Amino acid sequence: MAEGVEKAMRGLDSESAALGGVVRLSATDGFSGFIAAPAIVALRGQHPGVSLEMVAATRRAAQQRVGVDLEVVVGKPHVHRAEATHLADYALGLYASPAYLAAHGAPRSLSDLAGRSLVYFIESMLQVDALDEARRAVPGMVDAVSSTNVYVHIDATRAGAGIGLLPVFLAGPHSDLVRVLPDEVEVRLPYWLVTHPEALRQPVVLAYISAMRGRIEQVREDLLGLS
Repeated sequence: MAEGVEKAMRGLDSESAALGGVVRLSATDGFSGFIAAPAIVALRGQHPGVSLEMVAATRRAAQQRVGVDLEVVVGKPHVHRAEATHLADYALGLYASPAYLAAHGAPRSLSDLAGRSLVYFIESMLQVDALDEARRAVPGMVDAVSSTNVYVHIDATRAGAGIGLLPVFLAGPHSDLVRVLPDEVEVRLPYWLVTHPEALRQPVVLAYISAMRGRIEQVREDLLGLS
């Protein structure tokens, strides 16, 4: 699919062909804010007639993509009558607020995590196997604050609710979050793009995919916590 997008994009003349229309995207909260939103800003800089509708959701790829052109999911999807391609990997790590660490002490090993308060997704509602499996990296922790929204994870961890298992690209910029056990706990997960073949015939969708890839290249090291 990536080769098809690249070939189609070479056929678009960004100087003379004004693109317009709506791209409809379903993606996780973190991807929506960190990748998808800046990508549409860059694309609209060249083509103001393009707009983006985003549905923020953490779920498996839908077998029938009704109402969206593109889906970004965590983990390799198993889809029919659709194209799936790997976009990038990102890392999860453990973070806590200085106040939490002062009150409860900093864990010095994985065994110290047993019984500690965890900030993460609601286990019973989590549909994504890769995110569920990430719990194995933090054995014995007890759910303290759980949410379907990763930005709630960030804010709850900053408030001292517990130790959050957080995307490093979202947690890292916060000076009031401290990385915990960085050498012992790092989980890498993949972002995958799922596209219906009909959507790949729309120049505006191809242009937006290209813009997302451009944004990903800009922040690839941030996604892995390497910057």
